[in-house]
This record gives sequence, structure tokens and C-alpha cells, in this order.
Amino acid sequence: MTDTLQPLERDAMAEAAPITHPAPERRRKLGGVTRAEVVSLLAAAGSALALDWLLYERVLPFSGAQGFLLLWYLFFLGLTYAIGVAQWPALHVRERLVSLVAWSAGLLLFVLIGLQLSFLVIRGRTALGHANFLTQTMIHTSAVSTLDSGGALHAVVGTLEQIGLATLFAVPLGIAAAVYLSEVGGRAARPVRILVEAMTALPSIVAGLFVLGVVILTAGLEPSGFAASLALTVMMMPIITRAAEVVIRLVPGTLREASLALGASQWRTVWNVVLPTARPGLATAVILGMARGIGETSPVLLTAGFTAGMNYNAFSGHQVSLPLYIWNYIRQPYPVMVTRGFAAALTLMLLVLVLFVTARVIGGNRPGGPTRRQRPVSEPQSADPQALARPAATR
Repeated sequence: MTDTLQPLERDAMAEAAPITHPAPERRRKLGGVTRAEVVSLLAAAGSALALDWLLYERVLPFSGAQGFLLLWYLFFLGLTYAIGVAQWPALHVRERLVSLVAWSAGLLLFVLIGLQLSFLVIRGRTALGHANFLTQTMIHTSAVSTLDSGGALHAVVGTLEQIGLATLFAVPLGIAAAVYLSEVGGRAARPVRILVEAMTALPSIVAGLFVLGVVILTAGLEPSGFAASLALTVMMMPIITRAAEVVIRLVPGTLREASLALGASQWRTVWNVVLPTARPGLATAVILGMARGIGETSPVLLTAGFTAGMNYNAFSGHQVSLPLYIWNYIRQPYPVMVTRGFAAALTLMLLVLVLFVTARVIGGNRPGGPTRRQRPVSEPQSADPQALARPAATR
């Protein structure tokens, strides 16, 4: 009897006892900045500013805004670490300090670029605001003419033709050299890589002198936009080769093995597997090469000369580019010509932006994605849904 009542009593006691639910779990925030960290940063910034002012302006015999800001930043990092160690573990403080240095470096770069763009916009918008700046040349304009006369159309055309020819020459050669270094190899790979690395640091004036001595003085080719494009090719090709080699090496080896296992040859594997997979990275390599070549002045000055009129033929006659246009007019003692030089610099930046966006769009949206030609063609669907539902034997 007692043994039969004990389970009943236990059930009654369990029913009478209050049911306790576990406390809801709080979501832990792994990233971001807490309020205590923000207060610590503000306290460190204020204290560093006060200490910097006391030492820089009253104790030390220094002067200048740059030194003041540099010393304030060093004090700010030191006080941030000291305040953080008093509250959190040292490993956490070091991690936050490294993040602070990275964010401040990015912010400084953003501010410098913004200041440069603002300076160009302020100095060049007066001339660029006139419609004739992009529709006229300087053939009928003197150094004292107003901004209503003359422009940089001939320089824009020259830049587009020269960088277009240089890209046409440098991209196939650079990518072919990168494929050789990363996919083929051999005894000549090491000397080629050393030569490419040496050419990466080649001064632009040396490339201009090389084309001037070999192509113009020796071969007898007249100074022209074509000769300038050859000099720009010498500058662009090593940049494209180095960047493309790194990108091609990042392609997984399993893709190559799968292609070779299916019976494809090495060149078919490179053409249909490796290069399409690395397409966005190769577009970035082309962008880096164009960025190196489009702003060069000395090679163009030695190989293309200077002219104030329009020259659409890049293979004959002198042809000016935007960097050479800027260099020639920004050093003149006439304010109107200096304004035209700043407007040409702003035009060059806008042109570079357009070219880079175009190269990025052509490069593709995501790495390894198939092109429109490589996508499989979907089978046409029947217009009769009942025909699709019937077995194949009854169709």
C-alpha cells in the first residue's frame, strides 16, 4: 500500500510545485563598439589634445600644424592603450588598438583623396564650366585669351588614342607572360620574372628615352601618338604581368585537374577554365596598368611632342595628351592658362573614372562565373502542360 501511494504522492507534489522556465538567452554581440569603448576613445582624444597643446605650444620649441597633429595622434594611441588596459584584458585592448590604427589610416586616406578632389574641383570648375573647353582646341587661342576661347578636346582625343593603343599592346603581352610564368614555367621563367620585376620600378623617363632612341632615332619613325603608346606599353606591361600572375596562381588547382582529367589539353584548360575563372582579377590587373600609363608625361613629351591643334591620326604628326597639356599650361605665368591646366586635370580624373568603371563591367560581376556564351541553353518548354505530364511512351 505504501509502495503504491508513494508514486501518487510524488505526482501530486510535482503538480503542486511551480513550473520554472529557463531565462531567455541574450544574444551576444561579437563585433561593433560598446558605449564604454566610445567614452574611453573620447577621453583619450581629449586628454591627448590637452597634453599635446601643453608640450607642443608651451614646453617644447616646436611649431607647425603637421607636427602638432602627429604628436597628438601618438599621444592618442598611447592613452587609448593605457585607459583600455585598466578596464579590459590586454589581448582585447591590443586587438582594438590595431583596429583603431587601420580605421584611422583608411580615414586619413579618404580625407586626403577628398582634399585633392576638392582642390581640383575648386580650381578647375571655372574653365570646365564653359562648354568650349571640351569642344575646342588651343589652335586659335593665345595665352591671354579668356576662358570663352580654347579647350582641351585635342588632348582628350590624344589621351584616348594613346592609352587605347597601349592597352591593345600591353594587355595581350602581359597576360601571355603571366600565363607563361604561372602555367608553363621552365628554365626561362626565372629570368623573365626577374626582368618583369625590374621593369616594374623602371622610371618613366627611361621608357621614353628607349623608344626615342630605338624607334624614332634608329628606326626613323616620326614622333607621334603611336610612338607614345609604345612608351606607355613599356610602362604598363610589367604591371599587368605581375598582377595577372598573382591572380592566375589563385585559381584552384582542382579546376585544372578536373579539366585535364576530362581529356582537355593544357592550352584548352588555360583558355576555357583558368582565364574565365580569373576574369575579374585580370580586369583589375588591366586597371592597374592603365592607371600607370594614363598619367605619364615624360614618355609622351619625348615621343609624341606637343601641338595646340587637333590630330586624329596617331601614326603621323605630333599629338598631345592630357598629362602633357597639364604640364605645359600649369607652369605658365598666366592665371587663365593655369586654370585651364586644373580643368584638364579634373577632366583626366573623370576620364580615368569612366575607363575604370568600363573595365570593371567588362571584367564580370563575380569570380568564376560563366560568361553569357558559356551558360547552358535551357530546353524549350512545351506550350501544352498536359503533354509534359503524360509519360514519354504515350507522347
